[in-house]
Amino acid sequence: MNEHAPKPRSELQLAQLLPNLMTISAVCSGLTGLRFAINEQFEGAVALILLAAVLDGLDGRLARLLRSESEIGAELDSLVDFVNFGVAPGLIIYLWGLHGLQSGGWIATLIYASCCLLRLARFNIGNRPSPEKPVATHFTGVPAPAGAMLALLPAYVAFMEPTAPHLPPAVLALYLVLIGGLMISRIPTPSFKTVTFYAENVRYVIVGFVGLVAALLSFPWETMVAISLGYVLILAISLWQGRKSRRAIRKG
Repeated sequence: MNEHAPKPRSELQLAQLLPNLMTISAVCSGLTGLRFAINEQFEGAVALILLAAVLDGLDGRLARLLRSESEIGAELDSLVDFVNFGVAPGLIIYLWGLHGLQSGGWIATLIYASCCLLRLARFNIGNRPSPEKPVATHFTGVPAPAGAMLALLPAYVAFMEPTAPHLPPAVLALYLVLIGGLMISRIPTPSFKTVTFYAENVRYVIVGFVGLVAALLSFPWETMVAISLGYVLILAISLWQGRKSRRAIRKG
């Protein structure tokens, strides 16, 4: 047997590359958003971060659908999430409303990005497959994409009402730090991956999705404010239910 014989070449279907191509497209969107922010085109910058979040939500599902999950895909996804939801939103908020604070604004940006990094590291450790681990029905702490969405909430409000006064830089810095704290917190947050519905209700889900897309295209910032506040309400309900359960356990 010839030990130096070339190994047989394996073939991949183009469709199997689509999830990784979508992940690369997401990081390109996030980095282009930074370019827009540097040029003070902040609405375009925020829109590109939101596009990156949509691509991030689709690539993993597409990989599972095509059965093309891979270790490199998982690593790419984590690295891209840090760029798109840690680095890019922090810098966009800094360039938009925090640069006047100079060092104080930069410290808040660093804290936010570091919290996002820690959140992703904790998620990667907890997401390792294990036969003994039950399927998680919730996240611990606010996920990175949701954290980025909430971090950009002051920008949505400003874009919606350009004549309204912006948050003072010091308040905006504290808000950014607060969102970072929520990402590394132990608050149980809902995982929409486990949401199910009856097959006969698919038509209503599709109509609702069409309505959401239409609202985003027609009233993007008003819709993002509504989505962000709705998510905050879900967080508040989840926190209240968690405390109620702990009290019941103590009494029991």
